Amino acid sequence: MKTVILAGGLGSRLQEETTTRPKPMVEIGGRPILWHIMKHYAAHGCREFVIALGYKGHVIKDYFLRYREHSANLSINLATGDTTLDSMRGEDWLIHLVDTGERTQTAGRLDRLRSYLNGEPFLLTYGDGVSDVDIRDTIEFHRRHGRLATVTAVRPPARFGAISFDGDRVDQFLEKQLPDNANDSFINGGFFVCEPEVLRYLGPDPDSTPFETTPLNRLARDKELMAYRHNGFWQCMDTVRDRQHLEDLWTSGQASWATWENAHQMENKHAHLLV
Repeated sequence: MKTVILAGGLGSRLQEETTTRPKPMVEIGGRPILWHIMKHYAAHGCREFVIALGYKGHVIKDYFLRYREHSANLSINLATGDTTLDSMRGEDWLIHLVDTGERTQTAGRLDRLRSYLNGEPFLLTYGDGVSDVDIRDTIEFHRRHGRLATVTAVRPPARFGAISFDGDRVDQFLEKQLPDNANDSFINGGFFVCEPEVLRYLGPDPDSTPFETTPLNRLARDKELMAYRHNGFWQCMDTVRDRQHLEDLWTSGQASWATWENAHQMENKHAHLLV
């Protein structure tokens, strides 16, 4: 499956970091959070990415155009100007960087990626959140229930909205509005698994439509949206405080989202899912 990453938002609540770069390029441990997200997916065998660009998308393009030379050791002959990169192996990723408009809403960004998705199931997430969610297990869960979409439901900080359930089926999708039983609530953590038919739910004016509103509510109404409940680590990077929290976890060796550390074990455990 291709992995779609929505990386075009303005990051207005993180203005201290996003005046010169898009939020997915804000760094944790010297690497953009986008890199951390991609490493997580790649650790689960998902190595083809379609990145929806918007605000300052050229910064993301420049990063990947120069990725190898910035990651490798470099020898320079100052007399001749010749440069040699060492034989360090790069990431085994295929990346499609697609301009989807600076002000386009998330449904519109997804709509503009149709030609890259080839009418196939795809994975979808945001460019500002990390988790230790088992991506392959979400795929397996999605294939078992047979509905059009799976959203990973995570425990929220109080400022987020909630998902309500009927069993594992999403009954209602409530952004920015906590129910009375807040201790039992879940929110949209991203890390979706989608059938191609999900694109039919984007509406007549997707460029002006957040994917998180009408499309997801229509899927829920049609009983086509299921929830994979994740009780492990999840953290978005909405504010400077969030970024510092993630940086502290990385520095202290407690970055539980760094699932690529045991990637080989996961490859063997779930190899049949990517066939």
